[in-house]
Amino acid sequence: MTGYALGCEVEAFLAGLARTASPATVSAYRRDLAALVGFLEAEDIDDWSVLDAALLRRFLGSERMRGQAPRSLARRRAAISGFARHLVEAGRLRHNPVPLVRTPRQPRHLPRPLDVDQLARFLDTPHDDSPLARRDQAMLELFYSSGLRLAELAALDLGDLQPQRVRVLGKGGKPRQVPVGRRARQALDAWRTVRGQLADRDTSALFIGIRGARLGHRAIQKRLAELAKARGLAEHLHPHRLRHSFASHLLESSQDLRAVQELLGHADLATTQVYTRLDWQHLATSYDAAHPRARRRSDDLGEP
Repeated sequence: MTGYALGCEVEAFLAGLARTASPATVSAYRRDLAALVGFLEAEDIDDWSVLDAALLRRFLGSERMRGQAPRSLARRRAAISGFARHLVEAGRLRHNPVPLVRTPRQPRHLPRPLDVDQLARFLDTPHDDSPLARRDQAMLELFYSSGLRLAELAALDLGDLQPQRVRVLGKGGKPRQVPVGRRARQALDAWRTVRGQLADRDTSALFIGIRGARLGHRAIQKRLAELAKARGLAEHLHPHRLRHSFASHLLESSQDLRAVQELLGHADLATTQVYTRLDWQHLATSYDAAHPRARRRSDDLGEP
């Protein structure tokens, strides 16, 4: 009965979370909170009101003893913090104890960016101009041009594209607008002229598969890996590596950390509060002046 009583409140929290978070986030939170429920059952605790910092330290300590890595412990802590806020709002807990609890510092493992010239050769490799090849080229160029996350690119609809920018919905449902460089606009235009040959009548998705439906995350990851191999790229390619290359190359050229972080749509609240003071024109100017595939050319007639 203990687990049932605790689990009901967890499911109520997850149901609310599912309205704003991705399925992957909800699934991860469910696993993390299930681990906490299991620990409380073993402690013969059946009331969330006793959740405090000492109890959480014991739980996270037991998880560390079980071999959980610092990243996993940090994720557990984040899930519990969100759940504790829910308990406070529901009147089941007096305060959120999670800020009093620390987890081991995580080592940072950012992917190494691709070399600018190496990436340019990869993107400029000729293709067979089939509808799927045009789609793949448009995805590659947009990933690198705008620094999109995998989920952001997969969720794009036709209506999200504007003449020189794209609207995306970032982590936590936060919208932002990101510039789209000249080469990416050309690739997108080429793809949109043939998209109708594959698309289902009712789909609004920008990127679709051979059966006409929206292209999923795994399919996009698989295509990038296949394209890297087919085009002779000697290194593994995945969406986040293109995003990291975007950020690294732009920062190297512009030295404008704030603009780059705004373009990336970082979810950290303190970071967001700093960078929301930058207006669109400042971001667009930094982008046009620095991004290696968006720089102005004399024959562009004023187009970035």
